[in-house]
Amino acid sequence: MSSIATYASAQPQSRSNGRGHFAKIGLATVVAAVLANVLFYYIGSAFVTYDPDFVVLSNVSGAVIFTLAAAVVAVSLYAALVRFTDNPVRNFNIIAAVVLVLSIVPDYTMILDEPGSSFGQATILALMHVVAAAVIVLMLTTLAHPNKR
Repeated sequence: MSSIATYASAQPQSRSNGRGHFAKIGLATVVAAVLANVLFYYIGSAFVTYDPDFVVLSNVSGAVIFTLAAAVVAVSLYAALVRFTDNPVRNFNIIAAVVLVLSIVPDYTMILDEPGSSFGQATILALMHVVAAAVIVLMLTTLAHPNKR
């Protein structure tokens, strides 16, 4: 009897079960990144006054929408890397680092030309990129690591 239980537990996860697990982690990652940036938005407002003319930070919905979109793209990219590459964690870390740097550049170049913008608000935006990237990369590469499935 125990040999049957041992054999059944040693079987690898089915492909659909693995997808369900990844889908849960992906959804949790998106939600966690959005919540982290919402929290950071409010923490940042204690240090920097958000100008209502600066549309990007005029209310929290901008942070929610842009973080949601970026997180969904990141989860989809990671899923593709897991499926089609030999070293998805390394590849994802490299891509995430490059995208993070490239996403911060406009915060200090183009954003400062927007009505109501300031260096402090640009810094809050840049830090929001870092917060989202940290949550997304950490959750995906640890919780959805290909070797853990």
